[in-house]
Amino acid sequence: MACHFSRRTSWPTGENRLSRAVEERRAGGLEVLDLTESNPTRAGFLYPPEIFSAPLSDPNGLIYSPLPQGLSTARAAVSDDYRHRGCSVPPENIFLTASTSEAYTFLFRLLCDPGDKVLVPAPSYPLFSYLADINDVVTDHYALRFERDSGQWRINLESVEHAIDERTRAVILVSPNNPTGSCVKRGELASLNALCAAHGISIISDEVFSEYLFPGCDNDPVSLAGNDAVLSFALGGISKTLALPQMKLAWLAANGPKDLLSGALARLEILADTYLSVNTPVQTALPLWFQKGGVVRDQIRERVQGNYQVLKRMAPFGVEVLPVEGGWSAVLRFSGARIDEAWAVALLERAGVLVHPGFFFDFPTEDFLVLSLLPPPDVFSLGLGRILEK
Repeated sequence: MACHFSRRTSWPTGENRLSRAVEERRAGGLEVLDLTESNPTRAGFLYPPEIFSAPLSDPNGLIYSPLPQGLSTARAAVSDDYRHRGCSVPPENIFLTASTSEAYTFLFRLLCDPGDKVLVPAPSYPLFSYLADINDVVTDHYALRFERDSGQWRINLESVEHAIDERTRAVILVSPNNPTGSCVKRGELASLNALCAAHGISIISDEVFSEYLFPGCDNDPVSLAGNDAVLSFALGGISKTLALPQMKLAWLAANGPKDLLSGALARLEILADTYLSVNTPVQTALPLWFQKGGVVRDQIRERVQGNYQVLKRMAPFGVEVLPVEGGWSAVLRFSGARIDEAWAVALLERAGVLVHPGFFFDFPTEDFLVLSLLPPPDVFSLGLGRILEK
């Protein structure tokens, strides 16, 4: 019996070679040193139950209060967190969602008609094309360019301007970027504001890694939650901020010119009211988690910065470790090498090490390798040593 499926879900459904090789190796009981790990709950960090479990027993979590934007106490906690980071965001400009993916869906539905376009950075995490597809939105890329003179990744503003057409509705920023670890600078934002204002385009800024900036970097990151030059939306969530991906709570913070902002907030309220997806126990726990949950964040900061220093010490001549300003990843560039899927599969089969080739993140050439800085130091060092031996 035939069944019709929508074109928006006509993605390849088969496993790629690397995924199959990982499953086969694990099924055979063979070692896998996973240097792609991005789940903090599997990386050996300590989560004190009195901080993270106890608040979920609050009796208020049993009361259903279906508010489109989320509980006022939870939104106030997010607002306070922004204030501690030097950004004023009133609770009425904040919408709670179950994930940043859901927040993107709200914004694509708010800003785009079917066939409209959003611009996404390259390199970046390969999630946007799927989110765009299921919302009938088209993606186009603008380039992040690594400048050797400054030792920083920069937005190629010419590529942004070149990609804009009459159907472009938003530019997506990721700051710190995954995987480059680069942050959007104030000067870049000023140029983007002018460009977007001229074309009536909004800005969406994914800031989930903003709590993980590296010390000693010449960065001047800015949150779009405080940007009122054009209609702007800053995304965050406890998946990264508090290392609680299993608790499923994120947010978007809106700002912009008053007339545009009021219209956006009214429409977002209706969108959010059709979902009501954020669970109450997590919302009631959020204020305490923000107050005390930094204990895990501190462990992660120490881990990723320590692993990055190990990486810089161990990298031999011909392997370039690119600078990191924030986040949980590091990028290596192998002079004259081709780091493709076949290379990654061979490394897994011969050395038991799992890594991400750069093409997975739309790097411009095939000599890039992406490592997670989240694994335990002994796993990271052992896996890194095997990579560099090959």
